[in-house]
Amino acid sequence: MASLALSGSSLLNPHKTPHYTPKTPSSIRCDKLPESVRCRDNGKPVTVGRDYNGQSAPSFPSFLTTPNRLLLDRFSDPKADTRLRIFSGTANPSLSQEIACYMGLELGKIKIKRFADGEIYVQLQESVRGCDVYLVQPTCPPANENLMELLIMIDACRRASAKNITAVIPYFGYARADRKTQGRESIAAKLVANLITEAGADRVLACDLHSGQSMGYFDIPVDHVHGQPVILDYLASKTISSDDLVVVSPDVGGVARARAFAKKLSDAPLAIVDKRRHGHNVAEVMNLIGEVRGKVAVMVDDMIDTAGTIAKGAALLHQEGAREVYACTTHAVFSPPAIERLSSGLFQEVIVTNTIPVAEHNYFPQLTILSVANLLGETIWRVHDDCAGGFEPYSSLGID
Repeated sequence: MASLALSGSSLLNPHKTPHYTPKTPSSIRCDKLPESVRCRDNGKPVTVGRDYNGQSAPSFPSFLTTPNRLLLDRFSDPKADTRLRIFSGTANPSLSQEIACYMGLELGKIKIKRFADGEIYVQLQESVRGCDVYLVQPTCPPANENLMELLIMIDACRRASAKNITAVIPYFGYARADRKTQGRESIAAKLVANLITEAGADRVLACDLHSGQSMGYFDIPVDHVHGQPVILDYLASKTISSDDLVVVSPDVGGVARARAFAKKLSDAPLAIVDKRRHGHNVAEVMNLIGEVRGKVAVMVDDMIDTAGTIAKGAALLHQEGAREVYACTTHAVFSPPAIERLSSGLFQEVIVTNTIPVAEHNYFPQLTILSVANLLGETIWRVHDDCAGGFEPYSSLGID
């Protein structure tokens, strides 16, 4: 039987490590990172340059290890590019540190505090006049606080005469409120896009938006990065026969995403879980379209919130005879009771990325967290360089 092989992307190599910790050329060392900054697997720190068994292995896809003279020159003296600044909000500082580490840069100095009444105070501790500034801040829970913090950070940079301000939003909150499904509803995704634009952002870099139409809500350029290559590379490291695979969309709305995933996963067959939603965060599985009996089912979604949809879908897959069920998602929102549902034994493994920080008390044995820091870091370089100097096209990173 044919072994699992991924095609159509230079990112995928079945011999690579399943974990993504930032790695830099020999002139840049990141060994001083605190353990809280490193990508974790099941609550255990992952050693840079080692796989989950502790064996020596490359730590990110091949397109980032291909020698490139201009890239190496840039890494050999990253301080030479004095116009690039990266600042982190308080939502996901560990991811920001990994991105800066990959790029061979120091995080910019910024003071963020909250007053007794909850108001947010932001002050840049270094000059950004004429600089290309990148602000890393997902609008994950608490969404309103993190969003307001991002807006104030943008305003601080604008008033400090930054030349360009890019909001790096690994997880874009309110993305699900992207249309009106009933009368007299708001479209909060458009409102948030307007707020970010009016605050002074010149560009947005987002990862796996809930729907592509959200890009159209912004009146500024949007770079849309997909987290699929990281998850695909990890699945390629597993010894799963391609004949046994089936990719499952947990709902009809995610069919396009699952189809694209299946095409890159050895062109695996596709199955669809049909459900009826009776209210927000409440889903009821109705039936299954496709054949999963005796197969390894890989469920693909952009996020897991309360895990109701994906857990009921997994239960249906087991009823229909699936041998194993994997859950793959970019954004681990994990609102209660998600942890109880995901750790109940329905899933062989739950694979997520670190676009949203997962609290240590939410780790469970089936959880695997992969890092997207290398993708975001390389995207920042290419946006900053206007994709110049003979770099591979954006398509190699899965950027829209």
